[in-house]
Amino acid sequence: MSATEVMSMMKENPALQLVIDGTSEQPLSNDDFDPKKHIDFVPPTKVHNMSDLKLPEGTGVSPFAVSEPFKLFTEEAVARMRAEIFSKAVLENCRYSSNLAQCQLRGFASKYAPFVYDVWKNPETLAIISKIAGVELVTEMDFEIAHINISVKSEKQKAEELEASVDKKMTEDDEGIAGCPWEDDKPIVDWHTDSYPFVCVTMLSDCQGMIGGETALRTGDGGIVKVRGPERGHAVVLQGRYIEHQALRALGTTERITMVTSFRPKSHTVKDDTVLTTVRPISNLSELYYQFSEYRLEILEERIREKLKALRETQRSGRKMNTKDLKSFLREQEIFLAHMNNEMVDDALVTKGSIDDSHLFSEFGKKSKRKRVE
Repeated sequence: MSATEVMSMMKENPALQLVIDGTSEQPLSNDDFDPKKHIDFVPPTKVHNMSDLKLPEGTGVSPFAVSEPFKLFTEEAVARMRAEIFSKAVLENCRYSSNLAQCQLRGFASKYAPFVYDVWKNPETLAIISKIAGVELVTEMDFEIAHINISVKSEKQKAEELEASVDKKMTEDDEGIAGCPWEDDKPIVDWHTDSYPFVCVTMLSDCQGMIGGETALRTGDGGIVKVRGPERGHAVVLQGRYIEHQALRALGTTERITMVTSFRPKSHTVKDDTVLTTVRPISNLSELYYQFSEYRLEILEERIREKLKALRETQRSGRKMNTKDLKSFLREQEIFLAHMNNEMVDDALVTKGSIDDSHLFSEFGKKSKRKRVE
């Protein structure tokens, strides 16, 4: 996005300009990220497992499903992150939109946001997220550090939405037609599964007076469970690759800005079900495909090196080679490579900003998406 396009965007959305101006006016230090200074971790009061959501046994890479919101960062850390994400360089070079979400910032951390980058690469941060998820994790890839979802509105729009919400509820109550409490015809991010195994969603906005803003999760039997949205500086961890979810609208506030960082298991022995379905149309494909290929080939390299070591030890000890085991290993790697190849769709076949419903597991989710499109 050019500087001219950014200026045009600000004219069309003065509420966003107010948010940016308010962020840039805050006096901030230039200290490097320091976990002792910038992390203020308080463990979640509860974590929910896949079985709690009635999902089939074996779903995902750990029994964990989602955490309740927990305190993670100090106010200074949040302010520093906001300052970097609303910098001119990020807004000009890293803004994307799609049919799932209208305003997103992606792929900026390693280039334009050193504080944000260090936050998510720090061993202490990784240890916290890993402990909650029940498996040792690393960031998925640099491009997916600190994906930003932005929803802003003016004070007038905020008041109108609140009034409309009250009027709608009164009408539905009077006529006895009130819908399910989770239903949202204008979600911030529509029904989807994540491309990556785990995400940590951090709130960067002041949630005082906010109504709604929860994350809706679809259960195995088609029901809906809502997880309370985090407060500013708080976060939620979700095994989002395997759970259909939706970010519900937040009323009573002029902004809802969330930072979503993706993670995958560190061990090469754990399955990696990463797909690129929801991120191809909102990414620099050259960067995305390079980083995806790099870490996947590193996993393959570690697996082959480990298998080769075992083969050599078998030979040196005079034992008979287990052909069946080796062929099974090779089949697994063939599947691994085929999946990797399928995810890297030719650039010319990727439609910018258009995400289909192939990432959804359930018919409930697909029907809901089709209904909105119609």
